[in-house]
Amino acid sequence: MKWTEQPPKILLQRSFLFGITGIVLCFLGLLNSYFRVLEAPMGPLNGVGLALQLVGLSLAVLVMRKPKLTPEIKERAQKMIVILAVGLLFFILI
Repeated sequence: MKWTEQPPKILLQRSFLFGITGIVLCFLGLLNSYFRVLEAPMGPLNGVGLALQLVGLSLAVLVMRKPKLTPEIKERAQKMIVILAVGLLFFILI
């Protein structure tokens, strides 16, 4: 089954999981760059984190584009878009 054919609730759950995983990975890279717990390059970790946030953001936008959404689902998707966009901008600009 294609991702575009999934129900909106499942897409929002996946969006949340991808987004929170990406935020945690970027945050771990940021913490390691300040505290030097591991002497390893954090570029690939940050890249994967940013990619996961972009996937989560795109899934939330995909939900918003679906017709006939309930107001609850629409509100959740809007919140998810705002949170992931702010997180993505934060980790890009730092």
